[in-house]
Parts: sequence; structure tokens; C-alpha cells
Amino acid sequence: MADTEEMFLRAKHRTFSGLTEEAERQWTGPFCFVQAADPQLGLMKAWRIGDAVGGGDEWEEEVALTKQAVAGVNQLRPRPRFMVLCGDLVHAMPGTEFREAQERDLKEALRETDPSIPLVFVSGNHDLDQVPTPSTVEQYCRAWGDDYFSFWVGGVLCLVLNSQLYFNASACPQQKEAQETWLEAQLSRASSAEPKPKHILVFQHIPLYVKSHDEQDEYFNLPQEARQNLMERFKRAGVTAVFSGHYHRNAGGCHDGLDMVVTSAIGCQLGDDTHGVRLVAVTANAVVHRYYSLEQLGQRGVDEELRKMLQAC
Repeated sequence: MADTEEMFLRAKHRTFSGLTEEAERQWTGPFCFVQAADPQLGLMKAWRIGDAVGGGDEWEEEVALTKQAVAGVNQLRPRPRFMVLCGDLVHAMPGTEFREAQERDLKEALRETDPSIPLVFVSGNHDLDQVPTPSTVEQYCRAWGDDYFSFWVGGVLCLVLNSQLYFNASACPQQKEAQETWLEAQLSRASSAEPKPKHILVFQHIPLYVKSHDEQDEYFNLPQEARQNLMERFKRAGVTAVFSGHYHRNAGGCHDGLDMVVTSAIGCQLGDDTHGVRLVAVTANAVVHRYYSLEQLGQRGVDEELRKMLQAC
């Protein structure tokens, strides 16, 4: 149990073990991290056979891809300060037949991650159900840690949100209200802090938008009312970027200085992108990033490109 606690349950009491404000409040210079999304064990076969709801009885492909991603991340130099997985960790919904086995196999695949690279987990719609309940949220937290929390890395404040509470919280309004109260306190405190965080970064599963800040509501974005509310609050607080997954394609944009980063999947691709992860370089003046396929991640030259990103701004 100690091993499980150390690797998979580090998000507790709305913070993250080892990456607390007390330990990481001060800017210590440029660093990098890895953003990944949607390993979603079980979706590839389900999508292939046209049964994305009831399918998902095989997931060897996703396990192999996750292991490939871990191997590539372990080789990176400079070493990432953390790796964040932005939701849909598995495909099986809470309480369904393959859920427990998919979570077990994903954890086994992730155990090879270098212990010096903390794993940060973000909840997605398949992790919580399309309409989450207090029970499904609790189940997720038992398996992966808190569904929303903050952490600090080298003077940068990171906020992890449960985006499903903005998509449909009809069955758990109290959980939504609690996250809202917590988020407002985090943003208000960050805005008035001296010194201010060098950057504020947000991680969530569902993007604010896919391509345009004023696009119509759809499955792959947050509803306009919630979207505009969050964007206004993020901008007032000085948030630099929002990182998400869910779309299974690379997308995003920038509006009024707020970068919306939509990263494709480790697992099933729904467009023309390849299985991959995003490398993010954080400097005093900018947050720059590039998506790499899993094949590229293991090649020579990536480290040099990453160092150039860290020196660019």
C-alpha cells in the first residue's frame, strides 16, 4: 500500500505531496514538464468495432503505448519536474465490467515511471461518468487522489480542476459549489500574493474550447456560460495557460493572452495526430510547448530541442 500511496495518491487535502507551496514557492529558474492525456484503456478496440459505449474488453494496445510513453519520458534530459495525465485514464465507466482491471493495468504500466518524476492525475468524464455523482467522485479519489487540487513547482502555481463539474453537475451540486469556492479562493490569493507566482497554469480534462473561444457548445468543449465565466476569472488572475485533453486530437488557441492547449491522446486517435505527449518548457517570461509522437520521444535530438525551448525566452 505504501507504494500505491507514494505513486498514485499524492493529491490529498487539496494539495500534492512534495509539491507544496511551502516547498516550491520560490522561482528557481526554467524547468520542463510533460503533459499527456487520454490513455483511456479500452477505447481503441471499442472505437474500431463501433461500440464506444459498450465495447472495451481489450486494452493491450493502450498498455503498450503507455509503457512506450513512460520509457520515453524517463529518457528525457533535462528531467521533467512532473508528468500530468489530463483525464480519461481508462475507458470503462465507474461500476462497469472492466473498470477495475483497466485501472489495475494502467497503474502497472505507469509504475515504471522514474520515481523522481511525480505523476499528477486529472479526472475525465470516463473516470467520473458523464453525469458524476458523489459516489463516482469518491471512487475516483480512492483510486487516483483528489479530483481538484493545487500544487507548486519552482514558483509556478498549478491548479487541477474537475471539469466534469462544469459540464454536468446536476447529480452532485454540492461538489460543484465546493470546487467553485475553492477555486475562487485560489485565484484571489494568487492575484494578491507578493511575490506573485511566476505563472499560473490550469489542468483539466475538457477544454474551455477546441478551436475558438466563442464556438458553439458541443461534446468536446465546456458550455459557453461556464466557459466564459472561467475565462474571465482566469484572465483576471493572470493565468498563463490551460492544458486539457478529451478531444483526442491536437487543437486549441489563444484569446486575450490566455493559451488554451488541447493535447491529443496517448491512446486512441480520433484525427490525424499520432500517439504522443506534449513537452512544456516554463521560463520566467513564457510557457512554450510542442507535441511529440511517442516515436519521436525516444529519438536523439529531443533533449536538444527541449533545452532550446528552455533558453528561448
